[in-house]
Amino acid sequence: MLLVFISTSSAWAQEPNSCAKLTNFKAENVEITKAAAIAAGTTEAIPWNQTRSAPLPAYCRVEGVMNRRTGIDGEEFGITFALAMPDQWNGDLLMQGGGGSNGIVLPPLGLNAAGDTPGLIRGFAVVSTDSGHRSRHPGFDFGFMRDQQAYLDFAYLANAEVAALAKQLIAQHYGKPAAFSYFSGCSTGGREGMILSQRYPTVFNGIISGDPAMRTGFSNLAIGRWIPIAFNQAAPKDANGKPIIEQSITDNDRKLVRDALIKECGAKDGIADGLISDPLACDFDPEMLACKGETRNSCLAPEKATAIKKALGGPKTSSGTQVYAGFLYDTGITNGPPFRGLLSPGPGIFGPATTDMTMDVNKEDLSASQPLVDSMSTNLTTFSAHATTAIAIRGSRLSTRSSTTRIWRLQTGASTPWRSGVSSISSQE
Repeated sequence: MLLVFISTSSAWAQEPNSCAKLTNFKAENVEITKAAAIAAGTTEAIPWNQTRSAPLPAYCRVEGVMNRRTGIDGEEFGITFALAMPDQWNGDLLMQGGGGSNGIVLPPLGLNAAGDTPGLIRGFAVVSTDSGHRSRHPGFDFGFMRDQQAYLDFAYLANAEVAALAKQLIAQHYGKPAAFSYFSGCSTGGREGMILSQRYPTVFNGIISGDPAMRTGFSNLAIGRWIPIAFNQAAPKDANGKPIIEQSITDNDRKLVRDALIKECGAKDGIADGLISDPLACDFDPEMLACKGETRNSCLAPEKATAIKKALGGPKTSSGTQVYAGFLYDTGITNGPPFRGLLSPGPGIFGPATTDMTMDVNKEDLSASQPLVDSMSTNLTTFSAHATTAIAIRGSRLSTRSSTTRIWRLQTGASTPWRSGVSSISSQE
């Protein structure tokens, strides 16, 4: 169900106690579970770094559930949401994207791509959702995908429905509709932004998609299968003959690669500052470090150099067809904990590394496509006509996905780019 807001009056005025009155809001398959005025100065926990937000302005907090139902094996499902509407409203709506497998309603603060000033403090009405299911444990929990409707909600349905409802609640609370609506998310939230621009092109006027988790079936094939198997082939074996992947690349190996990377590519941008600012221009080949004859600390064992080159080259079929893009040579690949680079193989976000020594890329490639969650359409004519700006950002050191994609931006020629139609498309590495 996609809610549609219909204006019935041209006269808008905010009613007294309008926040509390939202408990009486009526719409099909919508339950309002909370509508309360929150005093200025409160803070919210930020789950991913165990800190708290800056003191927040006074706002109206609305929480609820859409499409509550009993699904597979008797499990309760519903699209849960939280909406924060500041007393000092700037007139716009900001929807924040999810992360990982979703399943929790993050505080509606608008933190993504906001610097030190979250969207709520900037005056946006901010909405957040769990996209239709509840996680049973921290981290990645995709057990909900057994339920068809829950998978559809996560894949693409929930965000557009919540955005439509948020617009209705905003209009009722403030006495006028939001002037402009924006979406901002990273990783899974970035994928959600791409999906919205392609499948719901008129819902938002602007979208920020950071590190969008696009083609995740193929990226998981690369990081969960191809890369660890390449390192397993160079790893020492335990008593049972299984590879000890954590020992495939040593601290000394990583230092050798890092020093050689900086020497080979550090000045590609014209400045020898110890940084690789132009990784696309880096033509580093790890086999240049391979030992000739006896293995020493000053060179890489040949099998290790081969493994590194194969791993970062990305998965290929037996005929040489590239299934997923290769990874850039940047000093970030040599990072250790807590944010391990590709040259620190071991347990990953989905659990222990595989101990397989080979893989059939031709066969695994066939099951990697996920059309429901993939966001691959390039026809954005309707979105371009309706929206003002779309920004897709990818950092070169995000080790879980290839960074050989670019930063794309739909940019206007007007002096106020968030208030006019898209007139051109530009890209930046």
